[in-house]
Amino acid sequence: MKEQFTRIIEEIGEDPKRPGLKDTPKRAAKAMKYLTRGYNQTVEDIVENAVFPFDGSEMVLVKDIELHSLCEHHLLPFIGYSHVAYIPNGKIIGISKLARIVDIFARRLQIQERLTIQIAEALQKTIDATGVGVVIEAKHTCMMMRGAQKQNSTMRTLAMLGTFRRNQAIRNEFLSLLRQ
Repeated sequence: MKEQFTRIIEEIGEDPKRPGLKDTPKRAAKAMKYLTRGYNQTVEDIVENAVFPFDGSEMVLVKDIELHSLCEHHLLPFIGYSHVAYIPNGKIIGISKLARIVDIFARRLQIQERLTIQIAEALQKTIDATGVGVVIEAKHTCMMMRGAQKQNSTMRTLAMLGTFRRNQAIRNEFLSLLRQ
């Protein structure tokens, strides 16, 4: 990867040997590996033993989970927040694991629409929740820095599974909690 970044620097007309760029290919390769580390992680590895028995059936919601991902079309970042909710069905999951599930999928080349669904489906599969709701709000630098160049646009995507899809009252409760 380091050699490929050297070539990219040369292709844009820069000298990869000049002092400010000398170590850039190595740093860029290291950064890319970090930003895409989700390919080397699984939900099962992250969750480990953090699923616990639980008798309740009220909604669990974690708001404002920061996320950073790379747009698969331009390799530019999109940055925002994920809001993840579920209705337990005999099991709950440690809240830090919700953030880690978000990261597993965000740390891959992505589109926001798929990312939202992957998070919801992974949580559903992991704890067999009665329902799962995921909303992601993000700003895409590919839209801000090139193309349309719209600085203040935010993309929102939703994935609703189980009772979040079937029961309008639960869906409305979830969406109203996001506004608080």
